[in-house]
Amino acid sequence: MADGTFADRLGTYQQRFDRLDATVAAYMDRWGIPVLRAAIAVVFIWFGGLKVLGVSPAGELVAATVYLVPADLFIPVLGVWEVLIGICLLYRPLIRVGIFLLFLQLPGTFLPLIILPEAVYVSFPYALTVEGQYIIKNLVIIGAALVIGGTVREDV
Repeated sequence: MADGTFADRLGTYQQRFDRLDATVAAYMDRWGIPVLRAAIAVVFIWFGGLKVLGVSPAGELVAATVYLVPADLFIPVLGVWEVLIGICLLYRPLIRVGIFLLFLQLPGTFLPLIILPEAVYVSFPYALTVEGQYIIKNLVIIGAALVIGGTVREDV
C-alpha cells in the first residue's frame, strides 16, 4: 500500500481521535461546572417561583406533608427559599450560602416517601408515581450540589 500499512493508518486515526477526545474533554472541563450551576439555579428559581405564585404542581404534595405550619404560608416561603438557592448558585461569592440553604431544604423533600407512601408509590418500595419520581430526582440535585460545593475554594 502506498500510504502505509493498516497498523500505521490505524495509529494515525487513533492519534486524531485522541486529539479530538482531549479537546472535547477540555471543553467539558471548562464549561461543566458553570453549566451545572446554571442548570440547578434555573430549576430552583423556576420551581420556587411556581410556589410563590401559587401554581406549583408540587403544592398539594407539600401541603399534605407539612403539618406544623399552614400550607398557605409554608409553600410561598419555601418558594422564596428555593429562589434564593438558585440566585446564590448564580453568583459565585454566594455559592456556599446557596449550598447551605439547599442542604437544609432537601431532606424535607424526601418526607413524602415516609409519611405519604400512597402518594409516591404505585407498588412499595420500587414502583414510583410521578410524584415519587419527582422526589427521587433530588438525588441528582444532591450529587450536583456536592460537585458544585467542591469548587468553592477554587480561585481563593
